[in-house]
Amino acid sequence: VMAVALLVTTRLVGGVQVDSNATLAVAALVIGFVNALVRPVLVILTLPLTLLTFGLFYLVVNGACLMLAAALVRGFTVTSWGSAIVGALVMSVIGWLLSSGLVRSARA
Repeated sequence: VMAVALLVTTRLVGGVQVDSNATLAVAALVIGFVNALVRPVLVILTLPLTLLTFGLFYLVVNGACLMLAAALVRGFTVTSWGSAIVGALVMSVIGWLLSSGLVRSARA
């Protein structure tokens, strides 16, 4: 699901780029690990700021996690904070649509 969401994000957001399909797969795995290990810590540390901004700072946390994953994977680039925040938002929406079953594949 994360790999498909990242592929769609690279097509829709100009500042998010992946060099190859192998890099796409590795980047999806790294994003999964960052989301599982780093994001919960960041969410707890930035909770007061997130509450002050009525939850909008959570978008910045997601963008930071995407930029961290891009820094860890060669061939996966995110050019700016704006691209990271929009890319993280697009990935979240696409991932939610795919995992919730709203987008169903055609069955033979």
